[in-house]
Amino acid sequence: MTISVPATSANLGPGFDSLGLALQLRNQVEFHASHFLSVSIKGEGQNNPRLKGNNLFVSIFNDHYTRLTQSQQKFKFTFYNQIPMSRGMGSSSAVIVSAIASAHEAAGVRVSKRRILNYALAYEPHPDNITPAVMGGFNAATLEKNKVFSQKKHLPDYLKAIIAVPSKPINTSRSRTLLPKSYSKENAIYNLSHTALTVAAFFNEDWEMLRLATQDRFHQKVRMKMLPELFLVQKTALENGALMSTLSGSGSSFFSMVYDEDASLLVNKLKQKFTDMDIKCLDFDNAGLMIER
Repeated sequence: MTISVPATSANLGPGFDSLGLALQLRNQVEFHASHFLSVSIKGEGQNNPRLKGNNLFVSIFNDHYTRLTQSQQKFKFTFYNQIPMSRGMGSSSAVIVSAIASAHEAAGVRVSKRRILNYALAYEPHPDNITPAVMGGFNAATLEKNKVFSQKKHLPDYLKAIIAVPSKPINTSRSRTLLPKSYSKENAIYNLSHTALTVAAFFNEDWEMLRLATQDRFHQKVRMKMLPELFLVQKTALENGALMSTLSGSGSSFFSMVYDEDASLLVNKLKQKFTDMDIKCLDFDNAGLMIER
């Protein structure tokens, strides 16, 4: 049995903790019953011994499998990881979502994507990453009475995602402590209006509007100051065909959207200027969580 979950890019500028989309870069886990617990990691994280001894996936899997079956069956897990860790591309959300889905499959309990999404809130209280990880596509999401309410937009294949992945991470928890404790009425209205315009632009496929719509006054500049070269990444992207260019989650990766015909130009420009970064050109993912039996 194989479960896979896509990478994500969240916030998308002004949509702090509420907007996100899925990228065609997947973490995959294969598992089957075994006489003893076994964890094998290939790809991202394979050289980190702590991931085997203190594995978040296994902990969440056991929580749900025990709840569903009242038993403690052992499993052999093999992870094939493509999502960079601690780079603002939803690696933690992929772990959470795949663990919950895997536990239900192992227990023989069919469950809806919406139910998996709401279970994920116990481990990730913000819906911006977990929603596209489960649903795929572009998502606007909010929380109400401990449930996620969201709307999804399918992303066309003539758009590409260009991701600049620095060698240095930005710690999400630390970056949140640097954010203001309160915001002025003017800045709150600014972000509210730009978030609304971003959502409208996505659903109406008015891609040219995104450069204006995705401007932010809540979090990006503060976080980007932790890795100042990100300001030049954004400037380079917007000068070379990017329809939008925003910090991916809390960083350190930077996300840009381009038309297919402009992707090669932007990739080459970023590779020339930022030789220490991994520049990825990705399709958007509209499937979200996938289960292959």
